[in-house]
Amino acid sequence: MVDHGGEPLIEALSLVAPGTPLRDGLDRILQAKRGALVVVGDDPVVLSICTGGFLLDAEFSPQRLSELAKMDGAIILAADASRIARANVHLVPKASIPTSETGTRHRTAERVARSIDVPVVTVSEAMATVTVFRHARKHTLQRTGRLIDRAAQAISTVQRFKTRFDFALASLSTLEVEDAVSVRDVVAVLQPGEMVVRFAEEIDGYLVELGEDGRLIRMQMEELEAGLDEALRLVAMDYAVVPAAGRAASGGRAELGRRAEAALGALHSLPYDDLLDPLRVAAALGLGSDPAVLDSSVEARGYRMLHRLPRVSDLIIERIVARFDTLPQIMAASLGDLEKVGGVGGAKARSVKNGLARLVEASILERYD
Repeated sequence: MVDHGGEPLIEALSLVAPGTPLRDGLDRILQAKRGALVVVGDDPVVLSICTGGFLLDAEFSPQRLSELAKMDGAIILAADASRIARANVHLVPKASIPTSETGTRHRTAERVARSIDVPVVTVSEAMATVTVFRHARKHTLQRTGRLIDRAAQAISTVQRFKTRFDFALASLSTLEVEDAVSVRDVVAVLQPGEMVVRFAEEIDGYLVELGEDGRLIRMQMEELEAGLDEALRLVAMDYAVVPAAGRAASGGRAELGRRAEAALGALHSLPYDDLLDPLRVAAALGLGSDPAVLDSSVEARGYRMLHRLPRVSDLIIERIVARFDTLPQIMAASLGDLEKVGGVGGAKARSVKNGLARLVEASILERYD
């Protein structure tokens, strides 16, 4: 997977994405077969390493940037790239700042980016490439066609994992109403779901770099990701193990939310090879790491199933789960038992009871259809 270097570099890449005036100017420089060094930021710290050149303070335009690149010095832009502050500037960062670059322009760019919190962009005349530096990271922009091809390949992979996720989630629902869930069944949902999340992050990086050229890919990803995060959160809420000390300390509900969030965080931090190991995934939920645990039975708390019912608020769901503890007990509860839950009157109790009955019926029909 592609590493775009974190949030600061992502922000810098968005400034030079296709469709932005700055990218238009950089493309003009490339087409003219010239080089350039552009600093996006003109605060006092930046100006302190500038010598020579001349003050412009002119509105930015791609044409002006291209013309100013005819000179050898650096071009200083406002932080939002809306104005050209200075041109033909000589930058003098400390020579002691480490750099892995060899060319004069790129060495200067890396040293400036490492010492000052601003994006620095270089256009290589010899290589006909644009490189963005931010802090200790750099990224060379790729051709739009290649980015679209790579994004399309990633989306194809996402679609396969999303199909697996949807199938596993439907199977989990059927097993839940039959009270026949094992740890392996929960893991079978989390593994493909997490893979979709990871590939979606990779594609997000492509979309930043593609700018307006990635709008169709963005629409595809929005459709594929719809409801995914919420489904994963509810699965974690249903099955994440909360230590007894945590339940006693915070009344259980708040601690369960934190434990579910921590479980998904632990899952997200697993290396790829570990994500393929069912035991590692089970351990992230606190379900244990012994090989025998995968075939052990577990009971859902009922969050995900109750969220499928119409017009049942989060507060009511919390109160129902707090009262009955597990989904099998919720489904076995009588109307009178449900009416004893705070905020659940006779009409709401019937709605919950009938709604769960319909879900059971739908699951049975789907299983034996």
